[in-house]
Amino acid sequence: MLMWALIFLIVAIVAGAFGFGRVAGAAGQIAKVLFFIFLILFLISLIYHFVGGSSPGY
Repeated sequence: MLMWALIFLIVAIVAGAFGFGRVAGAAGQIAKVLFFIFLILFLISLIYHFVGGSSPGY
C-alpha cells in the first residue's frame, strides 16, 4: 500500500510539473489517503504485536 501511495505522489508531482492541476490535485489526495491508511494499519499491527500477538511458528 505504501508503494501505491508513492506512485500516486510521483504522478502528482509529474502532473503538477506539466501543468495538469486537477490531475495533480486528485493524485495528491489519493496518495495522502493511501498513506494515512497504511499508517493506521501499521500502528494497529505494531500495537497488536506488542500487546500479545503470538509469533508464527517458523
